[in-house]
Amino acid sequence: MSLPHQMRAVEITQPGGPEVLSMMQAPVPVPGYGEVLIHLSYAGVNRPDALQRAGSYAPPAGASPLPGLEGAGRIAACGPGVTGWSIGDQVCALLPGGGYAEYALCQASHVLPVPKGLDLKSAACLPETCFTVWSNVMQRGGLKAGERFLVHGGSSGIGTTAIQMAKAIGARVWATAGSDEKCAAIEALGATAINYRTQDFVKIIEAAGGANLILDMVGGDYIKRNLRALDEDGRLVFIAFLQGPKAEINFAPLMMRRLTVTGSTLRPQSDAAKAEIAQALRRDVWPMIESGKLKVIHDSEFPLSQAVQAHERMETSQHIGKIVLKI
Repeated sequence: MSLPHQMRAVEITQPGGPEVLSMMQAPVPVPGYGEVLIHLSYAGVNRPDALQRAGSYAPPAGASPLPGLEGAGRIAACGPGVTGWSIGDQVCALLPGGGYAEYALCQASHVLPVPKGLDLKSAACLPETCFTVWSNVMQRGGLKAGERFLVHGGSSGIGTTAIQMAKAIGARVWATAGSDEKCAAIEALGATAINYRTQDFVKIIEAAGGANLILDMVGGDYIKRNLRALDEDGRLVFIAFLQGPKAEINFAPLMMRRLTVTGSTLRPQSDAAKAEIAQALRRDVWPMIESGKLKVIHDSEFPLSQAVQAHERMETSQHIGKIVLKI
């Protein structure tokens, strides 16, 4: 079947708020060496999309300028050198950009099969969150069975995935959120919820013995508080700074208590690094999903033409789980 020459897509007309997102017609991209073209059914909506829209998270060189870092659909074309995938395969993928469109290009090594039992809507919610959580919590953070794990933003897509992945390997999990409804959702996933508006997470975690690992996307005044909440030999991993990246810190306790502070962002990493994470997900995380130990928590769905409303929903921070665009 021949491919169309044009497709519907959402562009960022200028840096700004959700209102700068606009529908457009764009050429259907052509896969190069080692790339596949995916006919997308759904795309996940993530915080980095909002950062790109605001002008503070540029796509890597050569990537699509359109927003959208994950999606699911069927392979529509394979470029030279692609093995292991065929036209028509149902897949989900970590995208370098371009997910808010009917078609998107992706490195074949960053593509994963849709887990058994999942539909394309749920599969579209997996790549960005699973790549981020696995690489930061399991690989960089080294979480092990029996350890105490604290995740901030526990009701977000990242948070709900991190809770379930940690529980699946046998860790003890605490998570922060800002409402009773979000705390109830966290408890339903098997974690101990902490309402940060009415409770002090530092005191609660210290009373439990201190955290072995903390995953933080808040920053700001949480930076010093996180360090206090860590047990000896504890690890603090940053993936975002919603309240800012700066804090004044006394580093002496880091030496005395042998603490580790690290972090990462996913998008700028090399294709090879992302391919290694994809292989680890297929080996270690896809079985969790197929056995029901890790489920996608859905918040809301919007048509592609309502990307503005999807971003507005995300920026209210009232969502629990993932927001998706139906392409």
